[in-house]
Amino acid sequence: MSTSVPLVLPAKLPVHKDKPQQRGRTLLKIVIAVTAVVGVIGAVAISASAGNAAGAGLSFLFAFIPLPFLWAAYWWLDRYEPEPLRYKLGAFVWGGVVAVALALTAQILIQHIFDLSDEHMATWIAPITEEPAKCALLLLTFSRMRHVIDGVIDGLVYAGIVGIGFAFVENIGYYAASYLGTPDIKIAGAEGATATFVVRGIFSPFAHPLFTSAFGIALGLAVARKTKWSKLAIGALGLAVSIALHGSWNGSLSYGGTTGFLLIYLGLGAVFFGLAITAIVVRAHQVRTLEQSLGRAAQRGWIHPDEVPYLSRFNHRKAARVYARQHHGKRAAKVVKSYQRLATEMAFLQDAVLTGRHKPHGVERTYNLLDSMHALRPFLRFPPPLSHHRAR
Repeated sequence: MSTSVPLVLPAKLPVHKDKPQQRGRTLLKIVIAVTAVVGVIGAVAISASAGNAAGAGLSFLFAFIPLPFLWAAYWWLDRYEPEPLRYKLGAFVWGGVVAVALALTAQILIQHIFDLSDEHMATWIAPITEEPAKCALLLLTFSRMRHVIDGVIDGLVYAGIVGIGFAFVENIGYYAASYLGTPDIKIAGAEGATATFVVRGIFSPFAHPLFTSAFGIALGLAVARKTKWSKLAIGALGLAVSIALHGSWNGSLSYGGTTGFLLIYLGLGAVFFGLAITAIVVRAHQVRTLEQSLGRAAQRGWIHPDEVPYLSRFNHRKAARVYARQHHGKRAAKVVKSYQRLATEMAFLQDAVLTGRHKPHGVERTYNLLDSMHALRPFLRFPPPLSHHRAR
């Protein structure tokens, strides 16, 4: 029978400080918070167009329902090399507030100048205003000193979250309008809003993330290119594909009729299926990269070879935290979790440096992460080596 031996830890554990610091972190958090508040006020105003409190509440509810499932999908995709929370929240806020405001302003001006039909606005103008507005956030993160987007997975994650934010606010408006009803729509109230929710919230919740993912993939591929012209060409192609996907979807609703809509829906479904397969394959490659990089770190003597399984595969990582908590207390589990996070970041950064990808201050930051790992090592409590278990 095993006995629990709580680990005696100092009052304050060593804390990793990234060096050199990324500029503008505090300002970024303030801007995100302020923009989010503005977005909440705007969303309330949009929902109020439903005409009464019941319609406004139903619009918010229907818009919110898909969010946990959509966010979980991108959380799973982002698990091995998680992006900073401030950037992911910023992506959601950008999609739901800034991108919506930019696209809506452009559409109002274009409609005022050219007096286009609703079908033309939806099919042609909406895609060429909304996709650049969403993709602008990805360009901003791509141009940060640390190159926040440094691969296809990162591009997919940020594109998806921006799309989720945009769809969330846009759907509030659609549900409110459906609740209020129009002369062209025979049903209204809760029935009308529910019918719109079935189409947008159940059958096409990944529409906006899918459109913007083409640009996210393009940026992820552009990272590895050496010349600015090649980066620009790949980015332009990705944006064009995003606009084309969006336009085909809107066009099927405006002009396609039932048959055209079904054909485009099935076609985009096939694209989404291909995107999901691509994401799974790239994520599996990410796991192999992590294991290989940790193996190289072990060969260099930076970590012990027996640590590699507990730093790579999720089932072993969780088992290590459970072991530490059961045998040495909650704080010991916290040390293991922090060590795993640092090791993961170090391994991916080391791989980028060794494979020639541009990572500002990559070598310096790798050794800084190793220093933080070694500072935690005296308090680290891993389970017995897996080889020991297998031998028994």
